Amino acid sequence: MKKSFSPSNLALAVVFMLFFISFSVVLVLNFRPLYYHDIEALGIVESSGISEEDIRTNYDTLISYNSIFGQKELDFPTLAMSESGKIHFEEVKNIFVFVQWLCISTLFAGTAGLFFKFRKKDAGCLKLAGVLTPLVPAVLGGLIALNWENFFVTFHHIFFRNDYWLFNPATDPVITILPDAFFLHCAIAILVLIIFFSLLSFLVSQLLSRHWS
Repeated sequence: MKKSFSPSNLALAVVFMLFFISFSVVLVLNFRPLYYHDIEALGIVESSGISEEDIRTNYDTLISYNSIFGQKELDFPTLAMSESGKIHFEEVKNIFVFVQWLCISTLFAGTAGLFFKFRKKDAGCLKLAGVLTPLVPAVLGGLIALNWENFFVTFHHIFFRNDYWLFNPATDPVITILPDAFFLHCAIAILVLIIFFSLLSFLVSQLLSRHWS
């Protein structure tokens, strides 16, 4: 097997790193059982004063809206929404749609790259991806462990150019069913998935190396 470190392998490793990250985000975003579990675990019914049925219905509407194929306008079935809240959710959708397209494009690019690499019995890109990708959860995980609240606020300052994410429960009651702890659980799940895909990539590269040697 050829040396792992080469310009083409490094480029493909970056493609797979972006795929692992975006795919992990997409998986967690659409894994509704995580939120359903948190409804009870975080006592969202009690803290929000909203029935579990309405909580699920409005959350499902929000997740469907954030899909590439979701509706263009967000309309919560039983919750009011301010104009600033609507703008914020539009901005959130733009980010998630970008991540979904990134996931799709890197999947196709990575698959095409692997096709040519495997013909040459070179899985170095997978090895590099397995080594480089864990740096992302290592850095982000460290920041989250140090101060989750500061990380959460900084994240919003980076990705949003306004303060519309600071919801007023009186005008945007949806914030009462989206506690910070739920987003922390999402962040942890994403980091765990990224590490898993990194290890899987490295393991596959090692198995192929032995098979081709």
